[in-house]
Amino acid sequence: MPFRPLPPGCRFWQPSTLLATVGGIGLIRVASGTWGSLAALPLAWLLWLWGGEAAVAAGGIGFGLVGVWAAAQVCRGGEPDSSAIVIDEVAGQLLAVAPIAGLPWAYPLAFALFRLLDIAKPWPISWLDRELAGGWGVMLDDIAAGVIAAAVCAAAVAGGWI
Repeated sequence: MPFRPLPPGCRFWQPSTLLATVGGIGLIRVASGTWGSLAALPLAWLLWLWGGEAAVAAGGIGFGLVGVWAAAQVCRGGEPDSSAIVIDEVAGQLLAVAPIAGLPWAYPLAFALFRLLDIAKPWPISWLDRELAGGWGVMLDDIAAGVIAAAVCAAAVAGGWI
């Protein structure tokens, strides 16, 4: 079966489940975090068209704040950080792409950096992942990965590399 079951105690149409799984993307069994990150890229472009880099960053912050609540609701079922929760990837990816949101050819750089940091979890990302619980624990490691990837992307733009 290509889809994972919902976390314990969740119903698909609950607002918290829909948000945490980003409309069900998190239920894709293989590489759900990668799919969540990919889903953020067209959203980043639309936000950039609407309001520039600031709108993309604000979208990342907004998804991050809503994600704290949604992830906490999903975590109540007993899974501390279910793979079905991908709103954290959306928030982090939006932050990562914010400095280059007007340069869609550079999106692969932000995507690769964010995914590398999210998977490898160097310090301080690993510390956040290990020490925090609940909605904040689910969200903040990805937010940190997004901020670090954004800093690298901003430096690449400032250095004229992209």
